[in-house]
Amino acid sequence: MDKSDNIFLVGLMGAGKSTIGRHLAKSLGMEFVDSDHELERRTGASIPLIFDVEGEAGFRQREKKLIDELTQRNRIVLATGGGVVLDPDNRAWLRERGRVIYLYATVEQLLTRTAKDRNRPLLQTADPRRGAEREILAKIRPGARGRRQARSTQRPRRRNPLNETMVDDEDPGC
Repeated sequence: MDKSDNIFLVGLMGAGKSTIGRHLAKSLGMEFVDSDHELERRTGASIPLIFDVEGEAGFRQREKKLIDELTQRNRIVLATGGGVVLDPDNRAWLRERGRVIYLYATVEQLLTRTAKDRNRPLLQTADPRRGAEREILAKIRPGARGRRQARSTQRPRRRNPLNETMVDDEDPGC
């Protein structure tokens, strides 16, 4: 498998991985997979239910097995779950098996995009902003260092979400 054939999108929940990934895959004629949606499809259970029954550790175990499998495919655009970079094996597989692009958005953008979404267990707290900030500190640092970064802009929404990001080769400061 040629490393350049795969594109793996990482970033926090609400950064735009699924939306951008679908459009990117279509424009490149590649397969698109959202790892969270694939996990739900295979288990027949929602992410919040998996968290409730198995806890975050159980979810991460399932996610790890799936990431290993999906990153072995060829010509795939993969939108990963927000916490996928927590696991060192996941980070290694992503790095070794494709191009990793980190999608960045501000805390305000993340909270706005996820405000009405009840399928994000880590933000179902009394203080979602604090949860998002804690997630940023815990998750960005291990996975983003030295990776390409795409920053969401605050421009009004256009028909093509690819126009809403700019790719930046600078280290995101993580």
